[in-house]
Amino acid sequence: MAFQRPLQLLTCFTLLFSRIKLGNGAATARPYSARMADSVMLRGQAIHDDSSDSSGLLQVGTFQTALLDLVESPSAQYLEQDWESFLSRSADSVVGLVDNATQDTQFPLDRLSVGKGLLYQYERTGNETYKDALDALRLSIDLQPRNQYGGLWYYVYPNWSYLDGMFSLLSFLPLYTSAFSPSNSSSTTDSVLYQLDLLWTHCHDNATDLLFHGYDASKTAVWADPVTGASPYVWIRALGWFMMGLVDFLELHLTELEGRLGIWHGRFISLSNALLDTVDEGSGAWWQVLNAPGREGNYIESSGSAMFVYTLLKGVRLGLLEDTVKNNYTTVAERAYQTLVERFVDENEDGTLSYNGTVGVCSLNSTASYEYYVNQPLVYDSVLGSAAFIRASIEHELYKA
Repeated sequence: MAFQRPLQLLTCFTLLFSRIKLGNGAATARPYSARMADSVMLRGQAIHDDSSDSSGLLQVGTFQTALLDLVESPSAQYLEQDWESFLSRSADSVVGLVDNATQDTQFPLDRLSVGKGLLYQYERTGNETYKDALDALRLSIDLQPRNQYGGLWYYVYPNWSYLDGMFSLLSFLPLYTSAFSPSNSSSTTDSVLYQLDLLWTHCHDNATDLLFHGYDASKTAVWADPVTGASPYVWIRALGWFMMGLVDFLELHLTELEGRLGIWHGRFISLSNALLDTVDEGSGAWWQVLNAPGREGNYIESSGSAMFVYTLLKGVRLGLLEDTVKNNYTTVAERAYQTLVERFVDENEDGTLSYNGTVGVCSLNSTASYEYYVNQPLVYDSVLGSAAFIRASIEHELYKA
């Protein structure tokens, strides 16, 4: 089985108190991971419907991923909502959207993020409807258009590959292969590494050691570098998606970090070190445009900062990163997490939590200029931010345990 079942399900339907009484009469603070997850469920978010925007599938997928992480963590005991029922509703809201492989290619690669929740539902229920959707998603990867180098298009924009799509690819393809085609695990790893290699080759920024948002293999986009095809700015959430996907992927290969996997372990360390170099000294978190720190209009962004907290703390927990005097990942992540809580988490009168400071969709189907990135609207209670905060909180709670 790809998923473990929690030891106990708590299915209360209110979230009026932020503290739970233990058997000895003492009180313990409910962790932020559980409180934020309960809050998203109580708001009815991460359920796809006719009002969902272009990030609707990604909202469903990233929250399901966070929730499945949560119920396998020690903080699961503090969940109050019926997460099994919610996961069923959430998966059912997308299953009919992604059950046709040809039509799936008309969605961004973000569509693959819903695969983890669909697989959980299939393993739990045996309902073949979920398996049909999973098979369609898998086939859609083979049908996805590719550029001249073999790089997957992120969406319908010809020859454009984004960092963003790697989170969804890495969270789905290895999981599907392990569940249904384990004999193909080696070829799956090779194909995933090839996509990562292409993005590194075209998007690596020598000035910051980070990665630009994406590249145009044809080099015809208004923003494309004439040599590499890369876009000119390092967008925080694109890099956040990439690094979350990478640390999760490396987790699957902890006993075989050699060869190309070893190269990517080294690149993960390099990217993590670059995050430490680009953290804002004043806030301890990270800028919306990472290669323009302090520039007028730039600001500290909450979703990408949460993704980096998750990545750094998980990297240390897994042994992929090692704290040193020069590069103390946990110290940086701890300070950034406190900034997230103090600056972006809002306590509501009904006991739920809200999350602020998350930028909306930033697309390369634009000028991809500095002004474009810093003027996209912020979305209050964005699931993309809340889910990232849940995952950061889980890792922080494990670190502090």
